[in-house]
Amino acid sequence: LLQHMNGLLKPHSGEIIVSDMNIGDGSVKKVDISKNVGLVFQYPEYQLFEETVAKDVAFGPRNLGVPEDEIPGIVRESIELLGLDYDAVAEKSPFELSGGQKRRVAIAGVLAMKPKVLILDEPTAGLDPASKRDMLEVIKRLRQERNLIVVFVSHNMKDIAELSDRIIVMNGGKLVMNGSPKEVFARASELKSMGLSVPPVTEILYEVSEKLGLEFEPIFEEREAAKYIAEQLKERQR
Repeated sequence: LLQHMNGLLKPHSGEIIVSDMNIGDGSVKKVDISKNVGLVFQYPEYQLFEETVAKDVAFGPRNLGVPEDEIPGIVRESIELLGLDYDAVAEKSPFELSGGQKRRVAIAGVLAMKPKVLILDEPTAGLDPASKRDMLEVIKRLRQERNLIVVFVSHNMKDIAELSDRIIVMNGGKLVMNGSPKEVFARASELKSMGLSVPPVTEILYEVSEKLGLEFEPIFEEREAAKYIAEQLKERQR
């Protein structure tokens, strides 16, 4: 599905509209798609191939025909936007970096093409807790500072609740839910029937609500959930 969204795969039927372009009918040039939609694979470090970090990040804009004198500034900006020290990493081989740093460099390479939409496939997969937290903060910063539309796929419900304004749930190749985090996670029993879960705090709240006969409301923060349960119990005692 993600590879259809940036034109790597073509649909057998139907349309794929991105930025008012029907990218599924073959009439739109790949370079125009790349300017609008950037895709980062599940393990983006496998996208790295150049001798140095700077060359790797420069590959995209150079391929798009960006004037050569503009590329160094774009490369520095993209690397620093991902929270990396440009002077420390620019001339290093990307393969000398940690897993989390490699992932940031791969994302910087996509951002250097200045897309309007950034698509991330399981952006925190395989990262240690510290690197995962850093990656989530990076994604938040990209949305705020670049005003990017970020589309990401994840099976980590905590990440989804933390980052998303809108959640789309697919099951059997079909769209089955579409709404805000609260709207989607309010349907916890339906999600469970599809083999999906809810965020850990929401899961506890759901189980407590079921056992105590309380009204279930999806909440994602521990303190807020504890406060909600206390208020519900207090209300029952009146």
